[in-house]
Amino acid sequence: MDPLNTTPNFGIPGEPRLRAFSPGDDFYQALIDSHRGLTDEQSRLVNDRLILLLANHIGDLRVLRAALAAARAGITPEPGDPA
Repeated sequence: MDPLNTTPNFGIPGEPRLRAFSPGDDFYQALIDSHRGLTDEQSRLVNDRLILLLANHIGDLRVLRAALAAARAGITPEPGDPA
């Protein structure tokens, strides 16, 4: 069984979801807002920190490995880049 949940799963525990799309949209907006006013380098740093914070929160290496594989799926390295 795949330990990675890839179905929409956004929301606040215990709060009813009024619209199925709203929590995901709310997260996306918060993500965009967190990058507002930053340089490209600062934005990459925020993404790097966010990945490490969420990975630490998840903690399950099986889930993290599945997420890394899913994120990389279909992306081909540039010629000359290490695989």
